[in-house]
Amino acid sequence: MSDSQTVSAAVAKLYNTYPFPPEALLDEPPPGYNWRWNWLAAHNFCTGQKPQKQDIRILDAGCGTGVGTEYLVHLNPQASVVGIDLSTGALAVAKERCQRSGANRVEFHHLSLFDVEQLPGEFDLINCVGVLHHTSDPIRGIQALAQKLAPGGLMHIFVYGELGRWEIQLMQKAIALLQGDKKGDYRDGVQVGRQIFASLPENNRLVKYDKQRWSLENHKDENFADMYVHPQEIDYNIETLFELIDASGLEFIGFSNPSFWDLERLLGKAPELLERAKDLSDACGGQGQRQVYRLIELLDPEVTHYEFFLGRPPLIKSDWSDDNALLAAIPELNPCIEGFPSQCFFNYDYQIVNLSVPEFEFMQKCDGNSKVAEILADGQLGLDGVRTLLQQQLILLTPV
Repeated sequence: MSDSQTVSAAVAKLYNTYPFPPEALLDEPPPGYNWRWNWLAAHNFCTGQKPQKQDIRILDAGCGTGVGTEYLVHLNPQASVVGIDLSTGALAVAKERCQRSGANRVEFHHLSLFDVEQLPGEFDLINCVGVLHHTSDPIRGIQALAQKLAPGGLMHIFVYGELGRWEIQLMQKAIALLQGDKKGDYRDGVQVGRQIFASLPENNRLVKYDKQRWSLENHKDENFADMYVHPQEIDYNIETLFELIDASGLEFIGFSNPSFWDLERLLGKAPELLERAKDLSDACGGQGQRQVYRLIELLDPEVTHYEFFLGRPPLIKSDWSDDNALLAAIPELNPCIEGFPSQCFFNYDYQIVNLSVPEFEFMQKCDGNSKVAEILADGQLGLDGVRTLLQQQLILLTPV
């Protein structure tokens, strides 16, 4: 058995023992939304406009128990979805989950990321969350997925960050040492880990970190096992992350949690330092921006993961700086908002938004049929106001 097969077998054994994620199965669609799993919202985030088609193919690569898969089906009513995973135990839960909630446009395959070429055709959206860092060769994994991404398609990826997981790494190593010959017995690993936490002083750094960050999740053995006794984990920093991204051959579009990567939230009180960072980015182009990202994670080492979009060209993007193009476009509401119509509601990222009266009146008329110019003619909002709504991802635009 090759090293890759050995790792895959160990990972499959973990998730057969502790199917993950352990979220409850429901006899109805899951509540709320994750905008990254909604094709309209994700495409708008990445390109600035509504996609031309909605009858797309979606791949959930490493679907586990189908928590994300279920959302992908319900949030994209015209899409067909495929889920793949190494664990037969997790797949059984995923199938039951989707069957019970009526997510019937999905098929599942017992398949490794490395063997994804066995699936027919290409996919417009690939979701790969919490998977690549558990493979023996993430570069090989991301390259295999990239080959299945259709032109104009998007891939959303989530991998671990080393800085914010330092204490987790220490506990993983401690558990492994105490397990000795029993390493690979995941139930024993969970028992050992819980005994360690119960024995350590309350002011111990590992105990304090776990209570601050993970205690609400880790009362479940499935979560505890995934975090502390996983047989394979590769954690990243910005430098190694972009080595992975560059190896994919795809375009880096951006992080899907952009507020974290805003240097101003950290150095806003020192404009001269912000200017130095801007000079760094301008002087070195894309490489300079990566150094800015590196600066941010060094200054805020709580980062436990990276979540980002990649795309396969050609990706048609709109910045809507042309007034005539904006006036001719057709606006509609972002499908991932909650509490509208109201001047105060939750946006695509569950942050509270407060609209002015002109903004509220404009959004009420965004029916997917009227042009921006037609709506503005009857209201008090100007083009800059429309651009503000766009910047906040509150509306989508279809070019005409």
